Amino acid sequence: MALLITDECINCDVCEPECPNEAISQGPEIYEIDPNKCTECVGHFDTPQCVAVCPVECIILRGCIKTPSPLVGEGWGGG
Repeated sequence: MALLITDECINCDVCEPECPNEAISQGPEIYEIDPNKCTECVGHFDTPQCVAVCPVECIILRGCIKTPSPLVGEGWGGG
């Protein structure tokens, strides 16, 4: 599953350089994550780096409507 940037994005530009797969790019209004490139940083880091650096916590798992708490530190990856 890939990550998704919600419309709460403030275009701060901190997530894009953190992505090891270059899956994040500027969209028409906010940053977007290409689901075909996003691996949630598996094979690179223990947690998704974009989630770790996002100051407004607007990056969620694609398909989730709302997250009850920040994803970092919550047993990311289902394991």
